[in-house]
Amino acid sequence: MIGQGPVPIAQRLDALGRACPLLACPVCARRGTRDVPLAMSGRTLHCPHGHVFDVARQGYVNLSGTGQPRNADTPRMLDARDRFLASGVYEPLRTAVVEACGTPSRLAEAGCGTGWYLAGAAAANPGATALGMDVSVPALRRAAARGLASVVADTWAGLPVCSGCVDALLCVFAPRNAEEFARVLSPAGRVVVATPQTAHLAGLRAMLGLLDVAGDKTERLAEQMGGAGLELAGRRLVEFEAACTLDQLRDLVAMGPNAFHEHAGPNGPGTITVSVLVSVWTRTAR
Repeated sequence: MIGQGPVPIAQRLDALGRACPLLACPVCARRGTRDVPLAMSGRTLHCPHGHVFDVARQGYVNLSGTGQPRNADTPRMLDARDRFLASGVYEPLRTAVVEACGTPSRLAEAGCGTGWYLAGAAAANPGATALGMDVSVPALRRAAARGLASVVADTWAGLPVCSGCVDALLCVFAPRNAEEFARVLSPAGRVVVATPQTAHLAGLRAMLGLLDVAGDKTERLAEQMGGAGLELAGRRLVEFEAACTLDQLRDLVAMGPNAFHEHAGPNGPGTITVSVLVSVWTRTAR
């Protein structure tokens, strides 16, 4: 079952095979032909034009066509994230994200990391196809180990996904490409976006000198999504306080982009404020 620990390689390959109908050849797309389907044979994916992609021994496939960017999640960051998310502090946020997905048959997440949110949505929708995409190879190894179809892909370069085939697309604390999100969305599909608000971890950020949260995030999101032909269908502010141990605070700081910047470290347990807006976007009615 997804989310219950590392799954056998056969199960990982099966998940990738079931997600294959969602995937499109990235080489053909770069050459101007979108939506050329990929098929899976053994441990390779291939398109009708002869482009072949090998499945790694851990069960993921790299469709990015480029090397991993310098700011991709590192194993140390992912270790911290696994520990923190497993502690349950963010469980109310995952519950809100899962509920916002509705009852999709085809799920995908852009910037999925280790697949924690996507695994939750997949578990709530038995039988649904679940496709995770991220630029970090170490992250995709972990997502594949959860039993998720896992593909290395860069959101900014374009998703290797067929147009109009995703019922629920998640984007949690990750880069957004609104035009691509709109392209891959099915006619009745939805994009679920989780964005931190100014109150999110505000006390911790001020105390340790962490990266700030821009005050216009909500407005910029609306502008991006509206420009891509998507409209707001609903939103929910997930806000609560949580008491954290010293180890949890250390992992919280180390699991995200602050890991790439100089800052102070927590020196004891403390209480954090979680403030995240979960919004749902659908195709604009014509």
